[in-house]
Amino acid sequence: MRSIGLSLLLGAAVPQSASADTRKFPTPLPEEVLPNVAVLPGIWPKSWVLIHDLNFASILDGKLALVDTRSADRPLKGLVRAAQFANELVAPDRGEIYTAETFYGRLTRGKRTDAITIWDMKTLQPKGEIILPDGKRQLSVTYPNVFQFTNGGKWALVANFTPAQSVTVVDLHARKVLGEIDLPGCTQIYPSGERGFSSLCADGSVFSVTLDDKGQAASSSSVAKVQDIDRQPLFGTPAMVGRTAWFVSYYGMVQGIDLSGPVAKPLPGAFSVDKGDGAKADGGTPQWRPGGWQVIASDAKGLLYVLMSPNGKEGSHKDGGTEVWVVDPVKKARLSRIALKGQGLAIAVTREDAPQLIVARADGVVDVHDAATGAFVRTLGATVAANPIVITVP
Repeated sequence: MRSIGLSLLLGAAVPQSASADTRKFPTPLPEEVLPNVAVLPGIWPKSWVLIHDLNFASILDGKLALVDTRSADRPLKGLVRAAQFANELVAPDRGEIYTAETFYGRLTRGKRTDAITIWDMKTLQPKGEIILPDGKRQLSVTYPNVFQFTNGGKWALVANFTPAQSVTVVDLHARKVLGEIDLPGCTQIYPSGERGFSSLCADGSVFSVTLDDKGQAASSSSVAKVQDIDRQPLFGTPAMVGRTAWFVSYYGMVQGIDLSGPVAKPLPGAFSVDKGDGAKADGGTPQWRPGGWQVIASDAKGLLYVLMSPNGKEGSHKDGGTEVWVVDPVKKARLSRIALKGQGLAIAVTREDAPQLIVARADGVVDVHDAATGAFVRTLGATVAANPIVITVP
């Protein structure tokens, strides 16, 4: 019996002849050479955007996702680290990305270092940094207007909060800090004039600063009653059309501010995005109001896109929206309404010949719509960023 069992076992172990083997094997993959690192084009296609992933679950590990919004299968082109409530700027003419970041010596504690990191747009690798003094860079959930260019993009402006507010002026070419401008009672940075910036203030005014060639304050001016803080407070992130910043209020009023000169000039004739559908400042009944984090965008033709929610009420201004309303600021009229696939938190419009509306949703999904017709084009899913919160169109 032992010899029979052994024979059976040996027989089972002997393979069939090649001629009798009818199994199908997949064609082997070609050998991959490692490391294998792709280099991006020097000039990014206009369909590419940077999506800021704040990564709420691990803010230390925030990042920028470079995304091709026209790719249905491989939209993610690369990642740039953006640590600890970072902010970003892109300079295509110099082939550089800038991130204003904060680091701690022991990751979550220890000596604090604030810095501007300089990244190469082709390789997405760091190529330098500028150390910011005194550990005072504003740490807040990402706003675009706390890190901005001025002086033709040669300088950067960095918002500080200690909680005293100020702005650090940085020479990006010389890679050095030039100075600091006190900004009591005012916040956010809007580049104005040839070499300066403006800020919105707590009393409803707008404050403008002109800088000299050494980065120091040469002059300043204040314009009162630009916004009604109690009845029509403005979202801090505007849509830019040329040198005009278009702001929208919590209740749907649109206000333009001309930033082409050294002193910001509010444009007359603020108007509502509304056509009788709500968005008013009276009562507590839910109504159509703007909501989200990046709530207003513009296209190359100067049209405005406003993220709107039908459930607007006191305190709902960060909740997001389910529609985007397209508004002509010249005619002061709403042109169309775009229904979204989910609750959007941030919107942007590409500068393509056929522009696309990019929507970052509260569930992490990024959707793409045709900006001209509003038609849904594709979803990029929830794979490019965990918490997409700001969209930068280079």
